[in-house]
Amino acid sequence: MARVGSHGVKRRETRRALTGYALLLPSLIGVGCFLLLPIAVVAWLSLHSWNLLGPVRFVGLRNWRAVLGDRDFGHALLVTLVLAAIVVPVQTVLGFAVATPLARRRGGTALRVIYALPWMCAPVAVGVVWQWLFAPTGGAIDALLGRRIEWLSDPALALPSVAAVSIWSNFGYVALFFVAGLRAIPQEILEAGTLDGASGWRRVRWVLLPLLRPTMFFVLVTGVLTVFQTFDSVYALTRGGPGNRTDVVAMRIFSEAFDAARPGRAAVMAIVVFVVMFAITLAQHRYFRNRTAYEY
Repeated sequence: MARVGSHGVKRRETRRALTGYALLLPSLIGVGCFLLLPIAVVAWLSLHSWNLLGPVRFVGLRNWRAVLGDRDFGHALLVTLVLAAIVVPVQTVLGFAVATPLARRRGGTALRVIYALPWMCAPVAVGVVWQWLFAPTGGAIDALLGRRIEWLSDPALALPSVAAVSIWSNFGYVALFFVAGLRAIPQEILEAGTLDGASGWRRVRWVLLPLLRPTMFFVLVTGVLTVFQTFDSVYALTRGGPGNRTDVVAMRIFSEAFDAARPGRAAVMAIVVFVVMFAITLAQHRYFRNRTAYEY
């Protein structure tokens, strides 16, 4: 009887495991087809030469040597890092500043939708609209200021202008996560902080920010990843100009793959960008790992 019972338990456990794997199968197929397979294709393509029309030839590490010695790619990587250094801190601070009154406000659904609208818009459409706003002739911003400013063609202003558009597009999205994080903080903790004399900046510094570290970690990581993937709005605004001042890595990869018809080198660039993003994310994870509590 004991043996029969043990066999029955094993059959039930096996049936449950098979059911679980069957339920996971659609997701596993999606991960394999849309994540693992493209990564494998990019890695394979980085070792081959192809002009998008002719035959594919194996060239070994030739593409890697060419990309790692390419000053234009190094410049694009530097431009992207500078853009991330501008965009991520500013949009995080603005998102938190907007989220604080929204979290205290009952309802506020319409305001949250309004703040999130720029993020939901197509990046190309956003770029086209802002290109008109920045236009030196007939542009709305110059008309309001009453003077002509070359926002997108001045080498000193082009990258800050692109950063401003990115911040405008994303800070509402960041604010939504901060609203969710602030509303998840127990009211008892906030009342205890108030009784201990934490008000104003002290309340933010010693009560809110420590409890928002999981949200802060998510916002910073996704912010950096978003900047490194920025392409559509930059393409619509500046095409990477003037003088490669806004030539971000996504633009450089696109140009290498389709304008220069060298997808093998573009694949190498994509792998290098992946490694850089992974290293930045790992550094952020290690910084927040011992400073983050996921339960209040």
